[in-house]
Amino acid sequence: MLAGPLVANLIWMATSARAEISVRTGTQRSERPVAGVAHPVIEVVSLHKAYGATVAVEDVSFAVAEGEIFGILGPNGAGKTTTVECLSGLRVPDRGTVRVLGVDPQRQRHVIREWVGVQLQEGSLRGKLRVGELVDLFASFYTHPADARELLDLLDLTSKRGDYYKSLSGGQKQRLSIALALIGNPKIAILDELTTGLDPQARRETWGLIETIRDRGVTIVLVTHFMDEAERLCDRVALIDAGGVIAMDSPLGLAEREGGGNHMRFHPSRPFDDALLTALPEVDRLDHQGDRIVVGGTGDLLNAVISALASANIEAKDVQLESATLEDAFVRLTSHRSENSNGDGRR
Repeated sequence: MLAGPLVANLIWMATSARAEISVRTGTQRSERPVAGVAHPVIEVVSLHKAYGATVAVEDVSFAVAEGEIFGILGPNGAGKTTTVECLSGLRVPDRGTVRVLGVDPQRQRHVIREWVGVQLQEGSLRGKLRVGELVDLFASFYTHPADARELLDLLDLTSKRGDYYKSLSGGQKQRLSIALALIGNPKIAILDELTTGLDPQARRETWGLIETIRDRGVTIVLVTHFMDEAERLCDRVALIDAGGVIAMDSPLGLAEREGGGNHMRFHPSRPFDDALLTALPEVDRLDHQGDRIVVGGTGDLLNAVISALASANIEAKDVQLESATLEDAFVRLTSHRSENSNGDGRR
């Protein structure tokens, strides 16, 4: 099964038949590969999942490249958790195609157990189990587990090996969750709302750990609702709302394209023809606010405007630059949609 902190999963993992892995990466590719990723390690095409009359995931498609940190963003009830549960084999899709490292998570669960580590949003571990006992227990479910001592050292948990789970701080519990997700030496780690409830210092420490894990060759799928977290960590993000992907790009690309772009305000040293700036490819709009000029656009807007003004012997004074953020894009893309949650946290 999966190295996620769910006690129910332990029973399933312990009683499941062990199988020698014979399937190799690159087999059983979906017939409709998602555009934009040449050799994806994850492919999701037209995923649909409903709970009774409530549709959690309507039509989700994306692909994840090997070695990247791929973020899944969205408001509460958007379908994020259901999507990653389908990736990890915990949920059975009603329709659509899911391939993880070339295999179907439902048909070849023994492969997924060995290749994918999961830290789930909601889970529980017995408070009176010690850190070392938990790591050793999870390690016993895998054919070729990671070195437990090295992993605990990497996650700064060596001194806590003999401590009870219930005595750990919030940040230590999250680091232990990462350890349990990695103890199987996975090729892919799925991390769902990893830093929720952590203080700012613990969050930043956790971010550093995620980057270290990626540097060790693990592809990461990160579910988060923190925009600063996605901006810091993710190579690309998919924004899911109302059960579908409504935008996908790098955090910077999404911010620039959907967040309203960058804005530059300044006082020109003398009047000039607007065409001097509106002709620039980086400039989308120009407005006059009294004696101030407001220029909006994308790319390297600041240098483009300053260079154009300098070529006309015009000085920009009192320059202010406001950059669009991923949060701006998130709000613009989701504010007009009504939240549609089933109320049980599964979406």
